[in-house]
Amino acid sequence: MAGHFEATPGGGAAVALDEVEISILRSLAVQLLELIGPGDQPADGEDPLAALFAEGPSKPPTDPALARLFPDAYGGPEGAAGAGRPEEEQEFRERSAEFRRFTEMDLRTGKRDDALAVVRTLDALSPAQDGGAVLTLTGDECLSWLRSLNDLRLTIGTRLEVSDEDQGEEGSLYRLPDSDPRKPMVMAYLWLGALQESLVETLMP
Repeated sequence: MAGHFEATPGGGAAVALDEVEISILRSLAVQLLELIGPGDQPADGEDPLAALFAEGPSKPPTDPALARLFPDAYGGPEGAAGAGRPEEEQEFRERSAEFRRFTEMDLRTGKRDDALAVVRTLDALSPAQDGGAVLTLTGDECLSWLRSLNDLRLTIGTRLEVSDEDQGEEGSLYRLPDSDPRKPMVMAYLWLGALQESLVETLMP
């Protein structure tokens, strides 16, 4: 079980984590929560129904990592007939803004809930003498972990400016010298990818 997930009865999964791995996962999940931002719970005295239908932002986030987590729903008219015409570009911007206005708050809530599930399941562990523990997840918790691991990889990959060519066993990510300041974050990125792949394989029928 060490290093990769294994299936458990009832559709869950389990993995053995050492003390350092638990600490890294929790720290990254907390940082993701801070990046996503606080919840949109109604303030004291505010109508909960009105808060439910409150509109979100219409413009993409300026932070590249957040923009990767919350991309435009419509990528633009590239590849379409007449691509590049100002009226088409304006139409795509307006459609993306409208979609974002009514969906981004819910998306943020979902990503925040997933990251919180990661933190809470890690906090509920009972460490052994060496500080390690076996993380056992229910089926629903597995899905939250999958989504949150993906969000973490997207965030780190954006910070590292990772491209498709950088990945794979022959990619430049695997050839960074130990002196490269990006090396610790790259190792975390690759490890999260391995965890995610292991969990996906475990949940496949």
